This record gives sequence, structure tokens and C-alpha cells, in this order.
Amino acid sequence: MFNIGDNIVYPMHGAGTINAIEEKEILGEKQQYYVIKMPGEVMVMVPTAKAESMGVRNIIDSQGANKVLKLLEQDETDMSDNWNKRYRDNLEKMKTGDIYEVADVVRNLSFKQKEKGSLSTGEKKMLNNAKVILVSELVLAEHASKDEIEQLIDNKINMSYKEFRVPTETKIDLQQNAVSKFIPFDGTANV
Repeated sequence: MFNIGDNIVYPMHGAGTINAIEEKEILGEKQQYYVIKMPGEVMVMVPTAKAESMGVRNIIDSQGANKVLKLLEQDETDMSDNWNKRYRDNLEKMKTGDIYEVADVVRNLSFKQKEKGSLSTGEKKMLNNAKVILVSELVLAEHASKDEIEQLIDNKINMSYKEFRVPTETKIDLQQNAVSKFIPFDGTANV
């Protein structure tokens, strides 16, 4: 059971704060509902009796937030080359409500976007939704602003992309250029 003022996560929607617990009669049935303030001033009502089975959970703590940030610094996990299978797999990760799975989707799709230059409309929308969910939870967990968290996420992904993707190609180019520029091949070099 959650209490008023608790910061919680509602899968596929993001993190919010329970503003009230109200009893409502809907379709002739009285139930208690959590009234949750979500990002963007959106209010959501979730039946208290079904909240946990719907995946509502407490937000992560600062240790969990650090683990998420470390995950963003890692290389992408294996994804299908088939966009339809990749989309379904990522959607399943999103539905779990697990912040680590959501962070995995954000990192993987961000890498894919950087490699290809763009994503399909569906994957672009999924990346945006996953970022909203990730940012909303980290804002509450880290007591930071939305802008600070968005910048932090972007920095972590850019850093890991450069570490795991760019250096391989750049190192080869730099080595080839260094060899042709600094080592004369005409036999005039003094060794």
C-alpha cells in the first residue's frame, strides 16, 4: 500500500507523486483510487486494490539511480536487425515498468539513431516515451530538474557511444593517417 506523498512509477507512463487517495463510484462499483500527479501536470487515477498488479512501484533510490546511470555508460545489448522484432522486444521491456529495462531501451535506441541517422516513426516515438519515463523517475530519485537529468542522460549516452562505437573506426583511420604522415617509406628515415 502506498501513501499520500509517495513517489511512485506507473509503467508506460512514468514517475509521479500520489496526491490523494479517493473513493469513487465508477460503473456502480465503489473503489479507492490513488490520484497520481504525473509529468506534464497530468493526473491519473489507479485503483488501490490493483495498483501493484498493474506494476505500480516505488521509485528507485539514489543507489538505483547510480545503477541506471552506469547502465547508460555501457555498450548496447544485442538487438534484432529486424525492426519489427526489435520494436516488439523493446515494447516488452517498456511494459515491465523496470527502470533498468527502460534505460536499456533508451541507450539501445539512441545508439541505433546515431548509427542510422534516424529511426522509424514507431521507434522514434518509443525512444521519446522511454526517455520521458526515465527522466521522470530520475528527477524524483535525484531531486534534480528535468533539464539537468535530460542533459545527464544525453552526456552518458554520447560518452558511451563514443567509447563503444566511434573509436573503432577513428582509431583505424588515425593509425593509417599516422603511418602515412609520420613514417617515410622512401628509406630516408634515420632509425
